[in-house]
Amino acid sequence: MTITNPLRHPPLGDQLLAQLRSLIVRAELSVGTHLVEGRIAERFGVSRGPVRDALRQLEIEGLVETRKRGVFVRGLSDRDLVELYSLRGALEGLAVKEAIAHLGTADWALMDAAIEQMRAAAATPDPAKFAAADLDFHSGFYTLGGNRWLAATWALHRPLFATVLEITNTDRDLVPVADDHAELSAIVRSGDVAAALAALTAHLDGSCGRIRATLSGRPRPRPAF
Repeated sequence: MTITNPLRHPPLGDQLLAQLRSLIVRAELSVGTHLVEGRIAERFGVSRGPVRDALRQLEIEGLVETRKRGVFVRGLSDRDLVELYSLRGALEGLAVKEAIAHLGTADWALMDAAIEQMRAAAATPDPAKFAAADLDFHSGFYTLGGNRWLAATWALHRPLFATVLEITNTDRDLVPVADDHAELSAIVRSGDVAAALAALTAHLDGSCGRIRATLSGRPRPRPAF
């Protein structure tokens, strides 16, 4: 099959999903808000199919829940952030250990490229591109480890982390963050498992703390639909 006019933008369903996820994380959709398919479809100019798919994915991510009367916002609380980062630490710690086990054959080109992309996005600055490059870097540990089940589990949670990072990267100097990733990369490449895990823990703890501080100042929820 020949594609003569490739898509230049994400499909409408993906755009809708990203916007709803952002509204929930930013608390612009308050906890308990009833998400009515028809109203959302009308608001965003899409059919009900993409809306249904988006709500299903948001439920998998834990941001909404289905009750007898429909789908309602669960939100993202401070406790949720702590638990999410606890899960990420466990997953990524295993990914780092497996990556170190493959140091002899590891190709770090993609992770090096991600660091350069972070530096470029920090100079602009472009929080969205920085967040994407940030997560490309971390995803590299899973790729190097070669554990597809571990990588698949991380992939389920990556979109939510991307949204959170994009929000918290706004209005802050991103150059030191890029430098932190370069330092983490060097420590992991040294092959010292204990040092790598300690550096990863400090890295993720710092990220979690900044995100919690930023999101604690979210504006009071307002009706969106």
